[in-house]
Amino acid sequence: MSNAGIPVNEDGNKIAKTGILAAVMRIASMRETGLIAIILILFIAMSFASPYFLTWVNMRAMVMAFAVEGIVVVGMTILLISGGIDLSVGSVVSFAMVLAGWLFLSGTDPWVASAIAIAACACIGMAMGFCVTKIGLHHFIVSLAFMVIARGACLLITQGRPIGLYTLPPEFKFIGQGSIGPIPFVIVIFVVVVIAFDFMLRRSTVFRKVFYTGSNEKAAAYSGIRTKKVIFLSTVLCSTLSGFAGIIYMARFGSAQPTFGIGMELNVIAAAVIGGASLKGGSGTILGAILGAVLLSVVSSSLALLDVSVYWQDIIRGSILLAAVSFDHYLNKNKA
Repeated sequence: MSNAGIPVNEDGNKIAKTGILAAVMRIASMRETGLIAIILILFIAMSFASPYFLTWVNMRAMVMAFAVEGIVVVGMTILLISGGIDLSVGSVVSFAMVLAGWLFLSGTDPWVASAIAIAACACIGMAMGFCVTKIGLHHFIVSLAFMVIARGACLLITQGRPIGLYTLPPEFKFIGQGSIGPIPFVIVIFVVVVIAFDFMLRRSTVFRKVFYTGSNEKAAAYSGIRTKKVIFLSTVLCSTLSGFAGIIYMARFGSAQPTFGIGMELNVIAAAVIGGASLKGGSGTILGAILGAVLLSVVSSSLALLDVSVYWQDIIRGSILLAAVSFDHYLNKNKA
């Protein structure tokens, strides 16, 4: 008999143990759990391989490396879940930097310039969403075209030269360079964005429609979900978050680079897919995608500390992306 006077029989104990075991097995089978294990193994291995890996300077550099890019990863993950993809994110990030910087040098208040730049990036998302949902073009082709268009706009505005923004006011630079105690403000923004969208993706009825649309667009449409609207808004959200990230980068570096963000789309897509987002839509989590970004950041830092050639680093990162996509294909094939 228990202390509360409630009898507990042997069958009850077995049921309780079975429930705990099932919960443990469920957690162990989660993609996020495997990613955390891999990251911990890399941390342990690198702590022995390099004395500089676990230093505060390197840890801060790693976090800063994926924090702003992680905001773009959030938007990409939601878009991938809906069944779309966006190859233009790197160019859109650069476009936000360049447009806001050019407006600022033209006499516009930096906050107003930033708002206009983010709105312009949202308009790029609207244009892509229109091409996909109304004209019927594929996300891949549309985003590829806008990747070139946005990059061309950056080069046109700047004439191919970086824009120095040394006169940005300190309160604006605080977004990218300031700290709250020992914590960079960039990290605070990143955490708020991740928590907010992770919560909405898990609990919000509106965001749950993204999963239904990505899983089976026709079935979702028959059930009353306006799937075209879901895809359109997901596309706009991805571009808007890319624009927001571009403004943070501008405040962080104090400049606007027309060539910034080249290749960013590969890192962002790789992080999302490694974290469990399917290229066929219908699955994925914000937490998993961020863990994917963390893993890529740890790998990049490790390769740099081990003095691996930058050319090999590109090959290794590309191999990681190929492995992640292959694993995603294998899982979808087994589900089918």
